Amino acid sequence: MTAPVLIATVAELRRALEPLRKDGVALVPTMGALHDGHLALVAAARERTRHVAVSIFVNPTQFAPHEDFSSYPRGLEADATKLAAARTTLIFAPPAQEMYPDGFATTVSVKGPATGLESDFRPHFFDGVATIVAKLLIAAAPDYVLFGEKDYQQLLVVKRLVRDLALPVEIIAVPIAREADGLAMSSRNAYLSQAERKVAGQLNLVLKDVVAALQRGADVVQAQSAGVAALKQAGFESVDYVALRDAESLAPVSGLEKPVRLLAAARIGKIRLIDNFPI
Repeated sequence: MTAPVLIATVAELRRALEPLRKDGVALVPTMGALHDGHLALVAAARERTRHVAVSIFVNPTQFAPHEDFSSYPRGLEADATKLAAARTTLIFAPPAQEMYPDGFATTVSVKGPATGLESDFRPHFFDGVATIVAKLLIAAAPDYVLFGEKDYQQLLVVKRLVRDLALPVEIIAVPIAREADGLAMSSRNAYLSQAERKVAGQLNLVLKDVVAALQRGADVVQAQSAGVAALKQAGFESVDYVALRDAESLAPVSGLEKPVRLLAAARIGKIRLIDNFPI
């Protein structure tokens, strides 16, 4: 098992990737605290090329002051061990000063799919995502970039970013990796107490029930409301949304005439969980 090369600066990253470009390069952006969902992204990347770069950067501009930036799980050594086993070529783990040097004054803002849902509750979030993804894609210039479908709205925001800026990269979407009870894998799952973890496992089950109701012809507004009520009854302290949206634009829809996605966000304790299902 060969350890991946650990790189901390953009200049080093470009020098390391240059001789690999003839064979193709894939990038998997992460914030670390890696789990099997992240490793599924690496595996999907290796199906396309043997040169896989994984970025590990807890991006401060994605976090509001009241959110968990300071306590977000970090463990570069453990992450590197997992990535070595997954045959990752290199790890790009820059310090914050490298990505946001003194005087940094540029923000990338995406409208369209970034409007509503997550941005109603985390209005700072997608500007932070779009800015750091743009920087990573410019720095690494990969042939492929891989994102999981768990953060479905984020995935569409990145697609819009790449399309609008004509960035020469192919986006690969990877299906959600789930625990045995169906809970979508997330680094934040580690925060859950035993009791909270039991409640968290109900999120995907409630969404499956809403999907089934919609497929039987249930009214969309009523089905969404029933999903919110079921999550609260299951033990979630609050529900930010249960929403049926167009799978490409995330515009609200009134039926299943075209591909749609059911998305949800709910809170338990200090943890906010998201999930989604295609219909």
